Amino acid sequence: LMESIDTLVVARWIAPVEPAAVLHRHAVAIRNGRIVAVLPEAEARARFAARETVQREHHVVTPGLVDACVDVTRSPFRGLESGLAPDARDARLAALELAWLGPEAVRDATSLAIAEMTAAGTTCFGDTSVYPDVVAATAIDAGVRAAVGLPISDRATAWAADAGEHFDRSLALHDEYRDHPLVSTLFVARSVAALDDRTLQRLKVLVDQLDMPFLVPLHESIDAIATCRRERGASPRSRLERLGLANASLAAAHATHFAADDVAAAASAALRIVHTPTFDLDRGHGIAPVGALLEAGVEIAVATGRDPPTYGYDLLAQARLAALLAAGTRGDAAAVRPDAALRMATLGGAAALGLDDEIGTLAPGKWADLACFDLARLPATPFDDPVAALVRAGGRDFATDTWIAGRHAHGAGATGRFDAAELARRANEWRRRMLAGPGPAARE
Repeated sequence: LMESIDTLVVARWIAPVEPAAVLHRHAVAIRNGRIVAVLPEAEARARFAARETVQREHHVVTPGLVDACVDVTRSPFRGLESGLAPDARDARLAALELAWLGPEAVRDATSLAIAEMTAAGTTCFGDTSVYPDVVAATAIDAGVRAAVGLPISDRATAWAADAGEHFDRSLALHDEYRDHPLVSTLFVARSVAALDDRTLQRLKVLVDQLDMPFLVPLHESIDAIATCRRERGASPRSRLERLGLANASLAAAHATHFAADDVAAAASAALRIVHTPTFDLDRGHGIAPVGALLEAGVEIAVATGRDPPTYGYDLLAQARLAALLAAGTRGDAAAVRPDAALRMATLGGAAALGLDDEIGTLAPGKWADLACFDLARLPATPFDDPVAALVRAGGRDFATDTWIAGRHAHGAGATGRFDAAELARRANEWRRRMLAGPGPAARE
């Protein structure tokens, strides 16, 4: 008797990430939103009776891409910060956020970012904005997986007035989504130096009790390190070590100024590194020592970063840039192999967000978050290794399908939840208002 399943995705190649070997003429069987099996096509057709079979003849199927560090609320500000120095850019973006971001604008911004990400093969994102409640609700409406950051700050933000209220509101949101199939939570902060010891000590207790990740920039610039030493008496990493937060729960963003001892410490403590190569280069912050970190056994994610997505939510482009930068800085063309680059865009991101038991590889029991890429397109073809072709030549334009928890979210026949024309219209309307004068909040 054949087993009933919801969907059978059959492709020329399957790249499960773990193991790294590419499978030829295989299929992914999906039932109730999860992967049932990954097996040869002939065996799959003999074993399963699928309600829907999707055949992709010239494609590679991978785990859905995971963008571990974004701020989806900034998507309407695309281009408004161009040409500004980092300090001036931050000031302008902060002013725009204060003037314009409210629930309606955040919903539109999040929808715009999600539509772009899912069309590029990204099925999960880690958000670092100060509007986690609206982002979570919008992601659920869109049927997309999101790890929403719970903002922790000693200073007033749009989320809360002080550290106590940040913790109270964040814990309430965590409880609301504790068992949600699409939304998970993690703690986020804008800097190590900006939090006092008491706040970090309370954060340490909660990270341990709730088994939640903590995402924070770490050694992202010379100025950030100097500020922490001047104001807190130690480098950011040393301070987190002293307070017990430098462990496997820590997702350290950027790490562009990691010295040899930082790399060794990251490996010893099993930190996760969130590498944002375009963001770091665009801001002139430098290049993270990815080759050395990988050699030391550190898990690395790639991400597009917090700035408005002037360069787009193209995670394959980030993986390719990460590999090229590592090759150039290490003097070793194999510093980041194609399979390692793909891992950074999938399992690495899942690990940074605390989701590696649920997504990031194509394995039975995990959520059926899949991405499918057409390798018949130029300049990928001809090729010998489909993963190498995807990483070295592929990008968002190669993505033909995404599935999130088994739902066909993008591609031919997908049950899409976005009207692209309407999203574009609303984004341009927000832009028109921003350029015309002060926002609603600024006028109050």
